[in-house]
Amino acid sequence: MARRRETLNIWPGFVDALATLLLVFVFVLSLFVVAQFYLSDALSGSQEAVRRLQADIDRLAETLAMERRRGETLSAELGRLEEELSVTIAERERQLLEIASLQQDIDALRELREKLEAQVGELAAALETRDETIGQLRDRSKALTAALAEAEEHTQLAQTEIAQREIRIEELEQARLSAQDQIEQLNRQIAALREQIGRLAAALEVSEQTVAEQQVEIDELGRKLNLALVEKVQELNRYRSEFFGRLREVLGEREDIRIVGDRFVLQSELLFETASAELEEGGRESIARIATTLSELAESIPEDIDWVLQVEGHTDRRPIDTEEFPSNWELSTARANSIVHFLVERGIPPQRLAAAGFAEFQPVDDRNTPEAWRRNRRIELKLTSR
Repeated sequence: MARRRETLNIWPGFVDALATLLLVFVFVLSLFVVAQFYLSDALSGSQEAVRRLQADIDRLAETLAMERRRGETLSAELGRLEEELSVTIAERERQLLEIASLQQDIDALRELREKLEAQVGELAAALETRDETIGQLRDRSKALTAALAEAEEHTQLAQTEIAQREIRIEELEQARLSAQDQIEQLNRQIAALREQIGRLAAALEVSEQTVAEQQVEIDELGRKLNLALVEKVQELNRYRSEFFGRLREVLGEREDIRIVGDRFVLQSELLFETASAELEEGGRESIARIATTLSELAESIPEDIDWVLQVEGHTDRRPIDTEEFPSNWELSTARANSIVHFLVERGIPPQRLAAAGFAEFQPVDDRNTPEAWRRNRRIELKLTSR
């Protein structure tokens, strides 16, 4: 590029030289015209005019000589410029050859670009086909994901049902064991009765009157036993009513604390933070008042009434899955245990306490609304007997 700029800068000097040469020729012609004019004037005029003309011719000759020398200088310069022009023309021809070669390279690159564009078109078509395939695969993946979610939901429901059935089986097993204990106890009582009947039969041989009196006495004892049992139940109900009544007085009339049948119901929000089983300060105060009331009441309950305060934890139907609480079972049980431990710390005998967690499976409101969820998140206290 630098060589090309130097080549292009020659032409202004060459043009200036030619212009100067033309100016000289014009000037010379002008001089000849002037000389012709003066010569004509001299021929038609006087000798003085001839002398002036001769002087002018001499000056013009000198000037012409100077111009000739200058023309020779310009000719030499013109020769040099012509040599440079020849070099420039040779250089231009070489550059033209390079340009032709570059043009061939450009043509080859254009052909290569056309081939690449054709390949790009083929790739674009392949990409469109692939995008369609990917779209189909995505649709299929979404369908499979939906099916998997539905299967997981069914699995979760099945697991929940299995857990409920296991709890029911455990309750039935406990009931069976309790029934077996009662059957054994009844068998012992029947054996004792049979032994007693045997003794009575032996005594019957001695005196039917004595048997009749004993039968009357047995009937009377049975009646007294039934009356005693009814009285104990009524007494426990009385203590339960007194306990819940005193709790109502201690905790005040509040919508979020209520008595339902034989149960005292507190909303979980009063005692715990969301997804937590740690008693809050306000909840500790409420449970402390319950413990104080229960301690005062326990002093008046006869020792032959085997009472128990059962603490039950309940949650709403929304699932939980944390490291501490993998499900609502753990959360509801942990909350019930927290209250039981706090009551033990407040002096309630541990043998008089029981904790149970029912998760979301014993709702008081079956609706799927925030209000129903709030009602189902609760702690229930039940004063019962073993």
